[in-house]
Amino acid sequence: MKRAIVVGAGFGGLALAIRLQSAGVQTTVVEARDKPGGRAYYWERDGFTFDAGPTVITDPACLEELWTLTGRAMRDDIELEPVSPFYRLNWADGTNFDYTNDDTVLKAEIDRLHPGDWEGYQKFLRYSAGVFHEGYEKLGHVAFLDFASMIKAAPALAKYQAWRSVYSIVSSFVQSEKLREALSFHTLLVGGNPMTTSAIYALIHKLERDGGVWFAKGGTNRLVAGLVTQFERIGGTMRLGDPVARIETLGDRATGVVTQSGWQAEADMVACNGDIMHSYRDLLSTSRSSQRTKARLERKKYSPSLFVTHFGIKGSWPGIPHHMILFGPRYKELLEDIYDHGVLAEDFSLYLHHPTVTDPSLAPEGHSTFYVLAPVPHMGKFPVDWDEIAPILERRILDEVGRRLIPDIHDRIVTKFSYTPKDFSQDLNAHLGSAFSLEPILTQSAYFRVHNRDDAIPNLYFVGAGTHPGAGIPGVVGSAKATAKLMLEG
Repeated sequence: MKRAIVVGAGFGGLALAIRLQSAGVQTTVVEARDKPGGRAYYWERDGFTFDAGPTVITDPACLEELWTLTGRAMRDDIELEPVSPFYRLNWADGTNFDYTNDDTVLKAEIDRLHPGDWEGYQKFLRYSAGVFHEGYEKLGHVAFLDFASMIKAAPALAKYQAWRSVYSIVSSFVQSEKLREALSFHTLLVGGNPMTTSAIYALIHKLERDGGVWFAKGGTNRLVAGLVTQFERIGGTMRLGDPVARIETLGDRATGVVTQSGWQAEADMVACNGDIMHSYRDLLSTSRSSQRTKARLERKKYSPSLFVTHFGIKGSWPGIPHHMILFGPRYKELLEDIYDHGVLAEDFSLYLHHPTVTDPSLAPEGHSTFYVLAPVPHMGKFPVDWDEIAPILERRILDEVGRRLIPDIHDRIVTKFSYTPKDFSQDLNAHLGSAFSLEPILTQSAYFRVHNRDDAIPNLYFVGAGTHPGAGIPGVVGSAKATAKLMLEG
């Protein structure tokens, strides 16, 4: 029986491990933190459950597949609940827009913004369906290992004007500025700037419309727990709380891993679900070819980081939906500050997560769990002392939530804490504190992203946000499918 080691127990690593184990490869997952999940970590404080994220679950079919591989059903381990509306978008002038796949509701919402934009939206939807078919259904689970594979995909990319940005494409179909923002913000959920991310990422709209938006009862952490249950049920092994110190290589082969505790294991194949820069720079420091790759990775563009404030408050808030986007007074200019200028602006756009409106069990009775998230520049563009800045920014963000939604928020807070770019860097070894790895621009996508199999070490593989197709749950689960195929064929 072949043996594989997967470094990192994020969604990508767990999905890959299930695929390998179900195919008869004896697989061990080695995780640095005390709990699995990677970015989908969680905390329990004062009776509240706080998911670190991600909290938007789309394309549940890609997850279901991880159970059907062994003749089981995901519902045996996880209960997914639909979220409606998908998001409520709120602008500083008080305008609300409920974003859903119910066309009757959606048409009324669009007509309120701009009566003439429904026809343009229908054209955008057809465009989104086309890029979904080409970019997700056909290419989302296929590894790009050579330039020829990129050439093969070029006609489809050209047909859908992949060199244009999502915002540019959306703007060609609808006139309302608010609707343009509503149909382009999704790239931020995978670390991309709507003004520069390839129009191919408009496929996210079709993905949500067809598959819906879901939430795992008990929190995203229960989805992680379900994946672990499925992995261990079929004979897989989890090793938690023991960071990998290095991946051992001999010539052009990976031979196993050594952890910080001194534990060693040999393997026929090694796959990394950790941060790509950390993997190449630190875990593969004795490999000359990997150090050359590290030098190339240092020159690439990385997604921004996030500042996340978790808070538990008194009271229940049925009027605040599960997901909200609170747009600030600026859109393009704010994105330029974050992505280009490395400025922590006075204003911000926020994502508010309110899981207790769907699942009250995540807070004590009569209380609610929230987190509010602001994209911020990564530490390469904004190198500051986050311990000093965090309390100031936290107060400003909570003030804004209070101004727009919960007037006496500070009096109601029972518990709170914030998670900064420094925490991403320390807890997840995230390069520059980036929350989504490489920025998803066209020149860093598909073949131009980190390959699912290393070019010089043929039994070393990669999975997760830094590889093709990219960040987000469907993206990293898709990368696991592509990587597993390579590993099982190899």
